[in-house]
Amino acid sequence: MTQTITLKDKRQLTPDVHAYTFTRPDGLEFTPGHATEMTLNREGWKEEGRPFTFTSRPEEDHLQFVIKSYPSHDGVTEQLPDLAPGETVEIAEPFGALEDKAPEAPATFLAAGAGLTPFLAILRERAAQGTLQGCQLIFTNATEADIILRGELTAMEGLTTHFTVTDGPAKTVEKAKVDRAFLADKIHDYSGHFYICGPQGFVDDIRDALTALGADADRIHTEEGW
Repeated sequence: MTQTITLKDKRQLTPDVHAYTFTRPDGLEFTPGHATEMTLNREGWKEEGRPFTFTSRPEEDHLQFVIKSYPSHDGVTEQLPDLAPGETVEIAEPFGALEDKAPEAPATFLAAGAGLTPFLAILRERAAQGTLQGCQLIFTNATEADIILRGELTAMEGLTTHFTVTDGPAKTVEKAKVDRAFLADKIHDYSGHFYICGPQGFVDDIRDALTALGADADRIHTEEGW
């Protein structure tokens, strides 16, 4: 069953990422890290559903999605920046993508680019509950301009942030590839939970590196194995 939601506001966060705020239908429930399939109510797009993660907290009276647009794909994400307040979309029943396995325990979140989005609701929920102490976020992007919600993330009490870029100048962050050597330098306890999201190559490489460094494979969580 689908439900109709209405766009209230959109805000550009990076050159190709926007935050979309929608109305929230009665009775909708989801867990931080979960997603829904969204379909545009536009001619020619009503059969083109795409999965997007909720980035608002479950307790909030609105829904938010932070979505990167890919103009080269000529698809749904290219259409989204043109949505105007008042337009509607359809969303399906929420489904599990990633979720916080131990909300009160320290954890490490590792994201590349738009792979941050499944973690936003989790981090925001932890911030609201005061359970971010001992947690860290390792977030890599191509350039500094691509870092999503840097100010909000660095302001989260208890969360240690490590931002890296791989291309262009790095004026205020580290220029480095997130690999085994990088992880060994930043992570000093491998007994906790690890959450990874990003391009498949990134996910596979980080999973292998964490396992080699001593992390328990059962405590490494990704979208395909949540």
